Amino acid sequence: MPGDGKRSGFCAVIGRPNVGKSTLTNRIIGQKIAITSDRPQTTRNRIRTVYTDERGQIVFVDTPGIQKPRNRLGEYMDTAAKRSAAEADVILWLVEADEYVGPRDKDIVKQLSSVRVPVILVINKTDTKKRAEIAGIIDIYRKFLDFAEVVPVSAKTGENVDVLIEQVFKYLPEGEAFFDEDTVTDQTIRQIVAEMIREKALKNLGDEIPHGVAVTVEKMDFSETKVDIGATIICEKESHKGIIIGKGGSMIKKIGTAARRDIEELLDSRVNLDLWIKVRSNWRDSDVLMKNFGYDRKDLTDG
Repeated sequence: MPGDGKRSGFCAVIGRPNVGKSTLTNRIIGQKIAITSDRPQTTRNRIRTVYTDERGQIVFVDTPGIQKPRNRLGEYMDTAAKRSAAEADVILWLVEADEYVGPRDKDIVKQLSSVRVPVILVINKTDTKKRAEIAGIIDIYRKFLDFAEVVPVSAKTGENVDVLIEQVFKYLPEGEAFFDEDTVTDQTIRQIVAEMIREKALKNLGDEIPHGVAVTVEKMDFSETKVDIGATIICEKESHKGIIIGKGGSMIKKIGTAARRDIEELLDSRVNLDLWIKVRSNWRDSDVLMKNFGYDRKDLTDG
């Protein structure tokens, strides 16, 4: 109800790749929505996760890591991250607890210097540093921007995450919730399942292949006893297909087994998962194939 003092708004989570953005949003929501990996391009789309309590509602937008685009998929990811920051009520800039401020961080500084909404600096992975070291890191970053708040956290352990949530609410406008209180994400079950499979591919394959991997869910049939899922892993080269299959099918089995565990936990049901592999050369530079695999550039330009 208007005037009830509750706050609601959008909070963009930005940062260079692999600083823990997805781990943080998963921690806040209390369940796995966004996939995590130590490889670049883990998050490719804008993933909205919804946190609701008696104070109001925060819609966290987990964005792709900001980096120099090398193909159309990279351009899509870069646009997704920048548009999310431009549309937010609050921005969380997530950095690692490290004194080194690299070129990508400085690019983010340039981007944030022109925004007109509060920017909260979040120093992540504080479980790996002593308090005095964290204070020194904060001093370094304060020289770049005038932050509304600085909050050290550990997305891995949950330390100080409650403080971060309180600070986000502080800067949101008063207003009604955007989503039902039971909503935790705007992603469909199929999208989440596809990303869970891609996560296991990221974690098990070599350095080169994951950048050219996408996953589509072709079938999801629910019954009283189980869920039958059929999904396709797309890669760009025939040689990659062989690596994904592995000797005697060992790699595809490993990916499928690991993914099935997470999917069963998500769906709270026994899962039968069938995986297929298709080769689509240079799909990351094809607007048509990108759209087919869930990366529609029009989604980032339409109102």
